[in-house]
Amino acid sequence: MRRLALALILMLSTATQAQDSLRFSTFTAAWWNVENLFDTRDDPKTNDDEFTPEGEKHWTRRRLTNKINGIYKTLLMMDLPDVVGLGEVENKFVLRELCQGTPLAKAHYRYVHYDSPDRRGIDCALIYRSDRFRVTASRPFSVSDSAAGFYTRDILVVEGVTAAGDSVCLLLNHWPSKRGGDEAEAHRLDIARTVRSLMLELKEKHPSAAVIAMGDMNSTADEEAVDTGMGFNGDSVSSDGIRNLTLRLPGDWGSHKYQGEWRYIDQVFLLADGHWLVKKLRLVKYDHLLTEEKGTLGFRPKRTHRGPRYEGGISDHLPLLLTLRATTGK
Repeated sequence: MRRLALALILMLSTATQAQDSLRFSTFTAAWWNVENLFDTRDDPKTNDDEFTPEGEKHWTRRRLTNKINGIYKTLLMMDLPDVVGLGEVENKFVLRELCQGTPLAKAHYRYVHYDSPDRRGIDCALIYRSDRFRVTASRPFSVSDSAAGFYTRDILVVEGVTAAGDSVCLLLNHWPSKRGGDEAEAHRLDIARTVRSLMLELKEKHPSAAVIAMGDMNSTADEEAVDTGMGFNGDSVSSDGIRNLTLRLPGDWGSHKYQGEWRYIDQVFLLADGHWLVKKLRLVKYDHLLTEEKGTLGFRPKRTHRGPRYEGGISDHLPLLLTLRATTGK
């Protein structure tokens, strides 16, 4: 019995020492398509006329302020993620209003944004807590084809370092919608292959980094663009080690609802080695983001506009929130 007790004490001591020799740090990354975050001015270079006070949407300063405050309050309820990828953002003006014109300024939020060739003038952007994430490089990566007259949102690529010294690379996406039929599907497939290639390049450049691709893919995990283009081929992990974390989310919900059906067209892909642990990926579905769907017993996202009618919500998409834990030796 004494030998057994001594063996147990030794095992516990060894386990404690192993724990003490490790450093744990947490990193949170969110994605949210915020549905037409436009300013109220007409940009003659883009098709944004409807988002003016005189336009079809009657888009006023008060309505813009309400939307920005709704985004800020939601991020506050999400415990202020370290980084937030945003889709459907028009320009730096609305990002300044969000990061500097709300209490997010107290959390040291900054932004990264580049204008893309999208005809409506909407882009992907990143806002980040500059005290918890330092941007070391950023660039837009074009996936448009001017020769074919195809213009879409650039992939926003951001490289950085967390406050704990861990490398993180982000690829923010908003793939073409399904309005273009087979042609749009072909473009999504090509873009998926580009995302996969970029993830592998970034992992080679930063071997210990967590490489995260997230965005509105306008495709579900089982559709060709994601399944074949990203190399999953019916699995949740590609042959390159890229994981589709979205498959962990509850199947009775989704990030977007179309014709009464929830779907995860917003997705998160991760390429990382063993010292990065996925603590959680969750769908954010606070009450104020939802409204009852008439004629059913369910809910749908509460949109800012439903057609020309102002509904007063924040977005037709729900956010995703990823929590990673980095484990490294002292």
